Amino acid sequence: MSPLKEINAIFVESNKLINFLYSSMYTPPFTISSRAIHLIADISALVERYAIRMEQEDALLLRKINRIKTIQGSLAIEGNTLSESQITDILDGKHIVAPIREIQEVRNAIKTYNSYHTFDPYSADDLLTAHKVMMEALVDNAGHFRQGGVGVFSGTQLIHMAPPADRVPYLIKDLFEWLRKSDDHLLIKSCVFHYEFEFIHPFSDGNGRIGRLWQSLILGKLHPVFEHLPVENMVFANQQAYYNAINRSTDAVNSGIFIDFMLQEIYETLKKRQGDPIVTMKATKDVGINVGINVGINEQKVLELLRKNNQITAKEIAGLLGISLRHSERLITSLKQKGNDSASWIKQKRILGNYSLNERLTLRSTFHLNYTLSCIKSCINQCLQVQIVTPDNPRRSTCRTCQ
Repeated sequence: MSPLKEINAIFVESNKLINFLYSSMYTPPFTISSRAIHLIADISALVERYAIRMEQEDALLLRKINRIKTIQGSLAIEGNTLSESQITDILDGKHIVAPIREIQEVRNAIKTYNSYHTFDPYSADDLLTAHKVMMEALVDNAGHFRQGGVGVFSGTQLIHMAPPADRVPYLIKDLFEWLRKSDDHLLIKSCVFHYEFEFIHPFSDGNGRIGRLWQSLILGKLHPVFEHLPVENMVFANQQAYYNAINRSTDAVNSGIFIDFMLQEIYETLKKRQGDPIVTMKATKDVGINVGINVGINEQKVLELLRKNNQITAKEIAGLLGISLRHSERLITSLKQKGNDSASWIKQKRILGNYSLNERLTLRSTFHLNYTLSCIKSCINQCLQVQIVTPDNPRRSTCRTCQ
């Protein structure tokens, strides 16, 4: 063969290879376990029962409650500390006292989930639109892919380095192409998409909340009831397991572990919402929807701990639930403000009784100190405990200990 013909043959073969690569659909690496197969069958059965549940007379109210739970759960995973009752107040147009950024996050999430039916889960353009709404006034480049590198850290330890920014548009394009063309079950596709999306980390911020929203949108193509299923709330309750499943899947270069985890969360969420009427709802002006949702998952856990040990401290509660001290104090304060019958006996002195003097003096968000600065200094010098009194009582010139 002449050199010219040989070069020509190589060129032809190269073109064939290029055409094959471009015509071959990218397929994310995942395996479907026997556990996943059983969960798909169980979920399919529960979905039909849940659909019947959503047709009962309180369905409209239940949809609103679940929407609030979804927003609270998804944002809480990202560090937002607002409770379900506070989110309800924002939804109802009421003013609340909270960090501005956290309020903005809730408003954006409400607006995004209200646009649920306008988003096409198979459209990358709609993904950018959703991000723009979700992250409005929170990041400078809302609605655009990131322009720089990004890593996910646990403290000071790097646990995931996302792909380079210049690869993001191509990776997202491939992922959506697979989503459109794959013939895998939608439950599987939703989980794989969720994991791959978090692995690519296409945005500078807001990847978690958008990834969870998009899985919900994909599941909505399987059955409309998934729009009103607060899976995010369950994920928040098992937040560490959620991140562990992502990390283990990354280490295995296979999202099968994450698939099993998310299917289990979907199954558990459906199982807990089968046929239970909203018996706590009261159509009164003062109570409204807050009664039906006023005790979140963490608040229930706080109540359980307090029932077991009414001398437990806020710090001990924080340690047992794996939350911050500030979050623990907010949960306790929230329970007191709601006037929940099970929590009405919670007293400030009981929750703070085991704190050291210095800890008591620094927890300003929890209580008011009812004495003058000179009196406090006197008590500290004498190594005496300073008594805590309720904020409603008038200030004293000296504390009870010094009298």
